[in-house]
Amino acid sequence: MAQSNVTITDPQAMRAMAHPARIGIIEHLSSTGAVVTATEMAGLVGLSPSATSYHLRELAKYGLVEQAPSRGDARERVWRSTSSGWSVGSDADEPDARAAEQALVDVYLTRDFARLRDWFARQHEEPVEWREASALMGQILLVTADELRQVNEAVREVLAPYRRRDRVDAPADARPVAVHYAAFPLS
Repeated sequence: MAQSNVTITDPQAMRAMAHPARIGIIEHLSSTGAVVTATEMAGLVGLSPSATSYHLRELAKYGLVEQAPSRGDARERVWRSTSSGWSVGSDADEPDARAAEQALVDVYLTRDFARLRDWFARQHEEPVEWREASALMGQILLVTADELRQVNEAVREVLAPYRRRDRVDAPADARPVAVHYAAFPLS
């Protein structure tokens, strides 16, 4: 059964995740709660079933996914997420941990910014209501660390009712939407 959100602190687990396909696998499984075979997941991450199976096994070594109970066919190996979300937190005093965290963040941001660029390249092909509802915003705030924690919690609370995994009453025309949020002090 999936936990709510986990903080990944193990540098080896971070390195295991630092691959575009593995980020995609974890994102799909954790955001949907789906139970899938390697073949089903392969279509979503653009790899062969055997390569996807390898990535699933590697993620399982670090407890990021797990084999799920069979859906009836004992020969079929199905997988699920062990959490509904994740964050990273390395030991700031450990250079190896910082390097692993940076590698994971780089893969994650590369994927997210590629999605953003893709949206802007294709937005004019989308219905006007989706173009008007979408946003790219940037603001500079002047806050204390405690106020920033409050802002982050308020954003989480606003987004929570719409999380794909938990939303059972979504309208028929609802679509998955990426929300990229970052709040950090400037140097």
